[in-house]
Amino acid sequence: MTPSNRHLAEQFAQLSTPLIADAALRLRLPVRFAPAGISSVVQGKVAARVLPVRHFGSVDVFLEVMQTAQPGDVMVIDNGGRLDEGCIGDLTVLEARANRLAALVVWGAHRDTAELRQIGFPVWSYGVCPSGPRRLDSRDEDALRSARFGNFEVTTSDLVFADDDGCIFLADDRIDELVATSVSIWRKEREQAERIKAGDTLYQQLGFKEYLTKRSTDPNYTFRKHLRGLGGEIEE
Repeated sequence: MTPSNRHLAEQFAQLSTPLIADAALRLRLPVRFAPAGISSVVQGKVAARVLPVRHFGSVDVFLEVMQTAQPGDVMVIDNGGRLDEGCIGDLTVLEARANRLAALVVWGAHRDTAELRQIGFPVWSYGVCPSGPRRLDSRDEDALRSARFGNFEVTTSDLVFADDDGCIFLADDRIDELVATSVSIWRKEREQAERIKAGDTLYQQLGFKEYLTKRSTDPNYTFRKHLRGLGGEIEE
């Protein structure tokens, strides 16, 4: 059963997208990363169910999909990665906030940047364009069912995690295991960080001298294998 958006947000509050990504890698969970270049217009951190929508040049599709939203959903907008139009602006963001969404994530561009910052509602996009849409394409039947984001699609069975490092998407199964593993990695990294601050370098903590010695006699001895033996691995 998918946890509520509120529970997801609470779990993610002390974590980050890098930690979620590392945990997914360790658990061998399929994780999809928003293509490089996405950034937050207003700083924020969200973890929630995806509310997908495809944009065809008119705001009505946004108004329609918002009527199906659960509090805390994140509207993920497929605008084909276009940077020649700002498909969302201050009115869409205000409407999203009024419908109790948590954020907007746009595969495309936004406009009304000053107003968005004043509103303070979390938005992630690929850039700014002062022009709104000047087209009206034919709407397809999946407009409210899925959203393409780069080379993959997301649906309501997906979760999105977003912060200053970007946005990642995962299926909603095994979420408790994912969060628990993220917390475990966070604790290990904090311990390592405190030890570095106290003078115990990472070189020393990870027995890097011993690793180099073993590698000199065994070229197949990898650093991952070395870390696995120490219990300090991320990738395994």
